[in-house]
Amino acid sequence: MLKRISIVLAVWCLVASGFAAELPRVVIVATGGTIAGAQPKEGDPGYKSGSLSVESLIQAAPGVDKLARLDGEQVASIGSQDMNDAVWFKLARRVNELLAKPDVDGIVVTHGTDTLEETGFFLDLVIKSDKPVVLVGSMRPATSTSADGPLNLYNAVAVAADPEARGLGVLVVVNDDLHAARDIQKMNTTDVQTFTSPNRGQIGEAYYGKARYFNRPTNRHTTKSEFSLDGVDVLPRVDIVYSHENADGVLVRAAVAAGAKGIVLAGVGDGNATKDMIDALAEAAKKGIVVVRSTRVGSGIVRRNIELNDDALGFVSAMELNPQKARILLRMGLTKTKDVGQIQRYFGEY
Repeated sequence: MLKRISIVLAVWCLVASGFAAELPRVVIVATGGTIAGAQPKEGDPGYKSGSLSVESLIQAAPGVDKLARLDGEQVASIGSQDMNDAVWFKLARRVNELLAKPDVDGIVVTHGTDTLEETGFFLDLVIKSDKPVVLVGSMRPATSTSADGPLNLYNAVAVAADPEARGLGVLVVVNDDLHAARDIQKMNTTDVQTFTSPNRGQIGEAYYGKARYFNRPTNRHTTKSEFSLDGVDVLPRVDIVYSHENADGVLVRAAVAAGAKGIVLAGVGDGNATKDMIDALAEAAKKGIVVVRSTRVGSGIVRRNIELNDDALGFVSAMELNPQKARILLRMGLTKTKDVGQIQRYFGEY
């Protein structure tokens, strides 16, 4: 009898170890942000972003190691207000390297919320894999009462480990919601429910490690994107100018003088501006600077030839993309062409 029990236990151990070995492998790539922030004094609203290591973030999310075999890498330790091209290039290239490994099933990128939507869209354009890439952040620092980071990270790992998330492009998991990085916008300064996708809606939910998917993105992304960082070391300068009552052309001309290759208008309403500002933008377009009309309004589509005659002015309409995302697509587009028609195609497809 004892011998039989020993054999059963041995078989059970082998089966259990086999199950453990079959857990998907997820790499958490950390960049800093509030999710890794620490307060100098308990209870204070202020904090320093990027204070904690990726290992600390993993340890603070109980049970996350049962969702996947985890590895962690620290690419940066900054608040995302300081995100820059150098970190973007380093991050994108490392994520592509990791995804090319056959034993890596998904990536989680921890990130500050201020520019999370920009980094997510940039990665959506240059990542060359259909494996899940999930960005995650938090609105409260790690040392805060009721910190939201640990559960957000737990859910992000669950999505990154989920085969159903393949082919959806770069995703964002936050506050139990699942969004496409292209569509998401930060809409509140401090609320934990700050992120929404105002035009297309969220694509699913991630609730205590269980993901449900409502729809699939229709824009081109990742493996279907024609953009990459191959042979690209510098992105062209593109500035955003903000429209308002009594706006003149001073900021437009300053952007031209600073060497901008493209300008995005954060326009009023349907991507419009004062006559003085439009005249300055038209001057820039005649000099070969690509001008894209977006809007400072939080949702909607800026279509061609509605508020303004884009054909006559030589402008591009941003369609659904807000100014900060229009800037990213224009920068990537300018690595390939300055042709306005071609760049308008990009805004229709991405």
